[in-house]
Amino acid sequence: MSTELLFRDDAYLKTASARVLTASPRGIELDRTVFYPLGGGQAGDTGVLTRASGERIPIADTRKGDGPDRVLHVPAAGAALPEVGESLSLEIDWERRHRLMRLHTALHLMSCVITAPVTGGNIVPDKARLDFDIELAALDAAHIESETNRLIATGVKTETVWITDEELDAQPALVKTMSVQPPRGLGRVRLLRIPGIDLQPCGGTHVADIAEIGAIRVLRIRSEGKHNKRVEIALGQSITGSG
Repeated sequence: MSTELLFRDDAYLKTASARVLTASPRGIELDRTVFYPLGGGQAGDTGVLTRASGERIPIADTRKGDGPDRVLHVPAAGAALPEVGESLSLEIDWERRHRLMRLHTALHLMSCVITAPVTGGNIVPDKARLDFDIELAALDAAHIESETNRLIATGVKTETVWITDEELDAQPALVKTMSVQPPRGLGRVRLLRIPGIDLQPCGGTHVADIAEIGAIRVLRIRSEGKHNKRVEIALGQSITGSG
């Protein structure tokens, strides 16, 4: 039993309909979803599930379930649970998701400005960060900010690419992140391509055109250990996403 991940093919889907597979306070599993589950450093989506009666079930978080492509929509405390087999309308908190998409794509660009192994990362709606195995003295906030914003301004369209496990194994340099390895054993691996700039495995959600990110700001740079130098960023002025 698995969930059809609609966001994987279209990150701009805000609504959908789905049927309930399982339901418990731990989470509601559906046969299809637009909700992205926590993974790869990106926070899980929030939003609402609406029953045919109009009753709304607030979703406080989305997590991966026990098995490939299983997704748990975590209801808010005290929320009613739907019945197995029931049809629901789904709606994500789009403004929150769009900020996550912009920040996630911005981190891809920043990883091209800072040429060092990535040792960790995290994306939440108000900020995002990457950790690098690099000397602290080699990180200059003004340079990182200006170069990342220069790339954003090029307005390149992003592309989703799929390759086989064997093709990925033959190109180990594609994997920049030391802390999270792309899933193998499913036959194929999803990559994000930003033509002329970046190509790496990633299962998260991204903007269709990097200009949509808008300007970013470097909030701070600090040491988190011998092999972890953290660069934290935030979005500049908010813009309205397409789609």
